[in-house]
Amino acid sequence: MKNRPTETAKVLQDNLKHCTLCPRRCGVNRLAGQKGYCRTGAQPVISSFGPHFGEERVLVGHGGSGTVFFTGCNLRCVYCQNYDISQLHQGEEITIEALAEIFLRLQARGCVNINLVTPTHQIAAIVPALLKAKHEGLHLPIVYNTGGYDLPEMPAMLDGLIDIYMPDMKYADSSTAARYSDAPDYPRVNQAAVRQMHRQVGDLVIENGLAVRGLLIRHLVLPGGLAGSEQIFDFLAEQISPHTAVNVMDQYHPCFRADEYPPLNRRPAKSEYETAIAHARRKGLRLIQ
Repeated sequence: MKNRPTETAKVLQDNLKHCTLCPRRCGVNRLAGQKGYCRTGAQPVISSFGPHFGEERVLVGHGGSGTVFFTGCNLRCVYCQNYDISQLHQGEEITIEALAEIFLRLQARGCVNINLVTPTHQIAAIVPALLKAKHEGLHLPIVYNTGGYDLPEMPAMLDGLIDIYMPDMKYADSSTAARYSDAPDYPRVNQAAVRQMHRQVGDLVIENGLAVRGLLIRHLVLPGGLAGSEQIFDFLAEQISPHTAVNVMDQYHPCFRADEYPPLNRRPAKSEYETAIAHARRKGLRLIQ
């Protein structure tokens, strides 16, 4: 049974008094100004917003994906490609009302969806902003674009608010996740969250060339097989759906602290990426670019 959206917003806001919105379960009182692992308070903090034409083609269309980049993160990836936002915390604190207005402005500019980038730790502010914007005419699909370190119960909380779940699946191995993202439970938590996301929205549905609902996995191929690509594709094909949509990404490049962690100090070899793609195809997964 779906939660009523207004009830969901209240539950999420109440949670900020002793924050357990993500697997870190810091327990800080964000309403009182305390900050936990994500270093974010109760108000939304964003670094930028606007039409984005570099996302997957099914999210872009003619008007672009209406991306809102949220500052901070509940992971500490040593190679983060957006480390200035996630780790250096570059951004501006705004109000929930201002965030709702941003959603409406993106729609007015012709964007084909609202793309919430790294929303996990700010979901308590995002939900009331979405509700306000929807009340004022927002009708675009909502994309939950997450690093994948989400509580499995969160999709149930968001049922009826999120149309497209787009989580990363970064690692298949806990020791790798611990070393490079400070999250030893990432594989277990990530897989459980992906199960719930798929249970809620199903396989990706594309209409007239645009994604309108469903699950779309992002997987970044890392050098030296660190991401465990084959194990992740096995999990998706055998335990989620053989029709799971996956973007197998080849754009990894060393940045932030990657030089301190060989083999992350190099790009993946062409053969490493091709091996990952070949296994995804063997498993019958639906490749999206």
